Amino acid sequence: MDKLGLVRDIDLALHLPLRYEDETRLTPIAALREGDTAQVEGVVSSCVVESRTRRQLVVRLVEGRAELVLRFVHFFPSHQKTLAVGARVRARGEVRAGFFGREMVHPVFKAVPEGGAPLAEALTPVYPASAQLPQAYLRKAVESGLRRAPLDEVLPAGVVPRDLPALRDALQLLHHPPVGTSAWQLEERSHPAWARIKFDELLAQQLSQLTAQRERARLRAPVLAAVHGQGAPGSLHARLLAALPFGLTGAQQRVCAEIAADLARPQPMHRLLQGDVGSGKTVVAALSAAVAIDAGWQCALMAPTEILAEQHFRKLLQWLEPLGIGVAWLTGSRKGKARAAMLERVASGEAALVVGTHAVIQQEVQFARLGLAVIDEQHRFGVAQRLALRRKLAEQALEPHLLMMSATPIPRTLAMSYFADLDVSTIDELPPGRTPIVTRVFADGRRDEIIERVRDEVAKGRQVYWVVPLIEESEALDLQNATETHARLAAAFDGVAVGLLHGRMASSDKAAVMAEFSSGRMSVLVATTVIEVGVDVPNASVMVIEHAERFGLAQLHQLRGRVGRGAVASVCVLLYTSPLSPTGRERLKAMAETTDGFEIARRDLEIRGPGEFMGARQSGDALLRFADLGQDGTLLERARAVAPALLERHPAAAAAHIQRWLGGRMEFLKA
Repeated sequence: MDKLGLVRDIDLALHLPLRYEDETRLTPIAALREGDTAQVEGVVSSCVVESRTRRQLVVRLVEGRAELVLRFVHFFPSHQKTLAVGARVRARGEVRAGFFGREMVHPVFKAVPEGGAPLAEALTPVYPASAQLPQAYLRKAVESGLRRAPLDEVLPAGVVPRDLPALRDALQLLHHPPVGTSAWQLEERSHPAWARIKFDELLAQQLSQLTAQRERARLRAPVLAAVHGQGAPGSLHARLLAALPFGLTGAQQRVCAEIAADLARPQPMHRLLQGDVGSGKTVVAALSAAVAIDAGWQCALMAPTEILAEQHFRKLLQWLEPLGIGVAWLTGSRKGKARAAMLERVASGEAALVVGTHAVIQQEVQFARLGLAVIDEQHRFGVAQRLALRRKLAEQALEPHLLMMSATPIPRTLAMSYFADLDVSTIDELPPGRTPIVTRVFADGRRDEIIERVRDEVAKGRQVYWVVPLIEESEALDLQNATETHARLAAAFDGVAVGLLHGRMASSDKAAVMAEFSSGRMSVLVATTVIEVGVDVPNASVMVIEHAERFGLAQLHQLRGRVGRGAVASVCVLLYTSPLSPTGRERLKAMAETTDGFEIARRDLEIRGPGEFMGARQSGDALLRFADLGQDGTLLERARAVAPALLERHPAAAAAHIQRWLGGRMEFLKA
């Protein structure tokens, strides 16, 4: 029960059915049609174990002159006892055409006592279960929880929309739908009883986010206003801006101003900076760091992979070191004296900017004065890691400001729901000089044709990424590994430097390969998804992704963003292996139809659902169990509208509602 999260009576009451079985009526065996799911009653005329390719229990059930075969591939002696010849039996299952007429395979069955048995008066619920919990046990437990759970209304009058039923009535109907209730409406979750459940869940989530926002507003953060004033001639911010080899776009200027305004307040910033691949988030992070450093505080920048962290480190070092700013580099692979020296620089404050992976938040890392933490690709960190970072930051007397960056734009409904306590800044403009990327989808059989096209690009002095999804051979997926592909391409491109990059290489080897490719000395780079984010090679004009159907939509969009970073026309080739699943087909279709990150994110949310989109699966908790942001936008708007006043005027009711619906899951919403 614990595995299913069924700890409290209210948890059992809120453990709602996946579907229903109609045991309220009997269908005559003579009236059965192929494809029907029906309940029948009859007398067993024969019960034999047949030895075919494997042993099967074959039972013949008769009603008058009509006959139905019940077939069991897996069976026990108890089956034969209940289904003995002459026994009256009630069975329910899907009717299909068998070799000897109509049959049901593995139907649900039970003996009918002499004198008959009453039919169910409501649809029979089928609950989400685990292997250890049979439905019969779960039904009894849920029924018991439903009786004991406190289901009185805790919300004041006027909060719940008038067209929705009382919570107790809604739950009673969902667990025991009366005869005549539309099973389709129940299973599609469009019944008014479902609307009440979804509204309450969304309201609890909104209240939780508002509570977190108010708690944060009570915290104190350093006021990061530059000594000379941001943008003043002598400020680090102004000197960095002047030293950059490019000008900021209007969108970058706007978000820099939004972040600077937050940093100048005594409350901790909690802001998400979102922008499509290549929109220039790193320079915004650098300018934000300059404001913090100018005010005498440290800044930490955390990235999910060493390659991305190193990319940031090199770029920031190039921009800030000439201005006299100390930059430290911390990753898990840095050991011994080099690591100790870096830790000392961080602890003393000599390193004003600290760049690294999750190693930045490890226990032994002590900051002198951490004023700003920047998390890049924040959705790539598990919920537990994001919570660990927030706890780490909270160890200080003053809470640092927090800037999260994402190249996976957040669809509006998701932002309204999961990011209700976040301020969002959006870079909705790409730097000038970027060329549109053309996306082509090809079956794997046209690989040789693609190789020829790649050879033409290399001959023009262009560079090519060739991405493969696995490092080692997998019999289950039958995918070619990076090593095999590298060997094949090296043979095909005689005289051309073809590199290999994968996650199991030592950091120094990865860095050496990337340096070769970045410098242009290497023309083709065969890589796993370690190059997914952050790698910036303007001369790369072709991205080939093998087995593209195996990648997520956001991942495909990120990989595509590695090309088109210069003035050269670029192409992304998606190679797929048949047969395509419906999900795989949808992903490739979306990639071929749009390069807009927001549209990609919207479709990704549709395909995957919010839990996976957010990386919630890494926490083991679904963020929304009942509501669907794609369909329940109206209910979300209603919940958002009433939440602030409810929290303000009826804090006890709001707290009771949050506890009822979220219990111990509130922390995950804060991450």
